[in-house]
Amino acid sequence: MTNQVETLSTGELVRRLSDDVSRLVRDELRLARLEMTQKGKRAGTGAGLLGGAGVVALLGAAALVAAAILGLALVMPTWASALIVGVGLLLVAGLLGLMGKQQVSQVTRPTPDQTIQSLKTDLEMMKESVRR
Repeated sequence: MTNQVETLSTGELVRRLSDDVSRLVRDELRLARLEMTQKGKRAGTGAGLLGGAGVVALLGAAALVAAAILGLALVMPTWASALIVGVGLLLVAGLLGLMGKQQVSQVTRPTPDQTIQSLKTDLEMMKESVRR
């Protein structure tokens, strides 16, 4: 193999290098597209499941709110029991909102991490082979 490389002209070596780099870039782009598609599908499925859980939870919460208001209405006026339950729900919603904001701020960026690492490795290998 070493003799074959030594007998090739500089023009032929440059052409081969150009072909190899083009192929490498195409392959890395294909890998990035595949990785982002997989991440997108996973996120879409998760969002759908979370949406369904939210609807069911909303119905359950509505039944519990009605039960709490009716229970308090046994010992105080109905309007007062509804006011107390409403204020309590708004406090819980505020806390949940703050916790959700904190969680969203910790999400990693949706980048093709494997492809980026692969490109860095490829570049290092190319630099090393050019040095030789």
